[in-house]
Amino acid sequence: MKQSFRILRYIQSLKERYCRLAPDKKALIDLINETEVAEQVYNSNAIENSTLTLDETEKILMQIDLDRFINEREFFEAKNLARVVVYINEKATERELSLETILFLHKMLIGNIRDDIAGRFRNDDEWVRVANHIAPNPKEVLGLLKEMLVQYHSSDVENIVRRIAKLHLTFEHIHPFVDGNGRIGRVVNNYVLIRENYVPINIKFINRKEYYSAFQEFDRSGATDIMEEIIGKALCQSYHKRLAYLEGKKIITLAEYAKQEKISHSNLLNKANRQTIEAFLEKGVWKIGV
Repeated sequence: MKQSFRILRYIQSLKERYCRLAPDKKALIDLINETEVAEQVYNSNAIENSTLTLDETEKILMQIDLDRFINEREFFEAKNLARVVVYINEKATERELSLETILFLHKMLIGNIRDDIAGRFRNDDEWVRVANHIAPNPKEVLGLLKEMLVQYHSSDVENIVRRIAKLHLTFEHIHPFVDGNGRIGRVVNNYVLIRENYVPINIKFINRKEYYSAFQEFDRSGATDIMEEIIGKALCQSYHKRLAYLEGKKIITLAEYAKQEKISHSNLLNKANRQTIEAFLEKGVWKIGV
């Protein structure tokens, strides 16, 4: 609990620094958001077992031919999710998160992949399983989602980390769609973060094991500790990256920084993973602003 509030206080201090700079740096912020789209798409799809690399994802989004054959589904998964990410960055501030919004995002995501299920929740006998978790009865989905939104909108506005963690875990526990639940759940995180005047986060594929452990913990006991840590660290990273650019710092790799400051690289990597230094991952490489 103390760790959670320590991270929360730190995030609030980062947010204050960011908010002081953001009004005069909109063009730069838009550029950062644009360059992050491919990383958001790659990581979210990779968590769902897509075989696309980050480089291949970037090529698809830039309409460059790949060096290998990929199936139509993976192509549309990349293109569609990119559209969703861009939409959220541009439109999230305009309307409250609602069931209609979630359905709209799902239709955008699953269109041309599974048109028969795009933009609608599970119904009739459409049961789904995630690992050993059997999602709730399709007949309960609508009521559970309404309850989820009521709890989110009425919860303590101060603890954004816990609110996002609980929202995400609850959404994935309900698993309201036949397909696309994980990707929609992660973009919903960013939808509400942007609406709450925070920055978007990127849950990385390299953290998938810990990420799945968070769902197991929640299904087992209702606890949100692991997901809170994931969300908290992701928010810190997102702020660290943006502040490095907005404050005009020179951005170098952590390896270069270690050599420059004559500090152990492994020690710095440990601190970066714990987010106790202002480091961030960019295209799989740890960097820092100096």
